[in-house]
Parts: sequence; structure tokens; C-alpha cells
Amino acid sequence: MRPLLDILASGIHDAKNQLFIAESQIAAREAELQIDLSEARYAIETAADRLSRTLAAYRLLRDDARLAVVPANIADLCDEIALEQGKHLSAAGIHLSVDCQAFDEWPLDRELVTDMLNNAVQNAGRFARSQIRLSAHFALDGLTLRVEDDGPGYSSLPPKNGIGLMVGKRLAELHVRQNRHGTLQLRNGSALGGAIFELSLP
Repeated sequence: MRPLLDILASGIHDAKNQLFIAESQIAAREAELQIDLSEARYAIETAADRLSRTLAAYRLLRDDARLAVVPANIADLCDEIALEQGKHLSAAGIHLSVDCQAFDEWPLDRELVTDMLNNAVQNAGRFARSQIRLSAHFALDGLTLRVEDDGPGYSSLPPKNGIGLMVGKRLAELHVRQNRHGTLQLRNGSALGGAIFELSLP
């Protein structure tokens, strides 16, 4: 089974690279013809992101999964997500605000955590009326990263266990420090009135 999964993972990686080439070509035509193809580029980026999450799922769900944990600047991480998601959300009439109270570095798998938070913001954008907030702060037991929206909230709790939620919980659990594991919680009752996505890392 493992060799087959490795072949599939390699194919997904190649497909993702082809999407990046297509996006570069579209961007070049935009500049050449002076036309706006941002929605087409966003669709390609979203497809590439989905493939990336599939690769992340494969990597995390293996029995020998290991994280690439390094100290990461949390403010920079939040700014990166805001930059990546802000323009598309703004075009949809949704304002993404950032409230980062975590100014120091924290050990985590930056690539996978960033991908998870990007996914959480994208999901919030599907239901938010006009506001999403990304926040980060240090608590006594570690770092808390939160995505909140002003939408209707989760229709059922716990939410249905899709691949994204499964991978998210696995990613949180693999962050271990002083015998404490990270956690992922989804709930309603946001200060904005909608849903809360909360990742806590020790």
C-alpha cells in the first residue's frame, strides 16, 4: 500500500507544479493584454492549495509522521495569511482583520500551520457576512491561533468530520511539548457572532 500511496503523492505534486506554471502564464497574459484575470488565477491557486492539503493529509496520517518544527515569527505568519486571503475576501465584500498579540517566535511546523489557517480563513469566507478576524495570543499553556467570523455558525456541533478536520486535529496532536499535545476546537459563540476555529499549540 505504501508504494502506491507514494506514487499517488508524486502525481499530486506534479499536478500542483503544472497549476503553478498555468498561473504564471495567465499572469503574463494579464500584463501583456491589460486585462483582469484575477478570479482565474485565484481558482488555480485554490486548486493548488487543495492538492497541497491532500499531500499534507498523506504526510500527517502516516504512522511515522514527523513535523518540521522550527521557531516561527507569529506576527509574520499572520501577516502572510492576511496578504494571501485579504484581496479575494475584499472582492467578496468581506473584511479580514488581524489581531496578533503574539510578538515572539514559537516552535511549530510553519508550512502546515499556515496552510491550515489559510484553509480556515477560506472556509470562514464561505459563510461570513462581512467580517473575519484572525487572532493570535500567548496563554499560560501555549499559543492560541483563532479564526472567527460573523456568519451563522456551525449548524451542528461537532461538525461533520471531513478530511480537513481530520488532518487539522492530527496536526495539532503532533505538536508536543513537555508531554502536552496541541488541540483543535470548532465551536460557535464568536465575538463577531459566528463560528470559531481555535488551534492551541503547547
